[in-house]
Amino acid sequence: MRQKAAALSYDRGKKAAPKVTAKGEGTVAQNIIKIAELHDIPIKKDEDLIELLSKVELDQEIPAEMYKAVAEVFSFIYKMTNK
Repeated sequence: MRQKAAALSYDRGKKAAPKVTAKGEGTVAQNIIKIAELHDIPIKKDEDLIELLSKVELDQEIPAEMYKAVAEVFSFIYKMTNK
């Protein structure tokens, strides 16, 4: 199975929901992960969620049915970074 990755961004003041800012597999996924590591961005591995996120168009907000799963990711990040 090829490695897959996606990046999310969320600005509470500007958007109603997080949006997919990068996604890919293979070399693209490796580059997404490398950039996250270089910038100390927490990485959450979740194969089911990445399958769902890979179907969302770039720069589009996630659909409402993904809110709960993505909220769990953001909760994980907040706990890791205390932010």
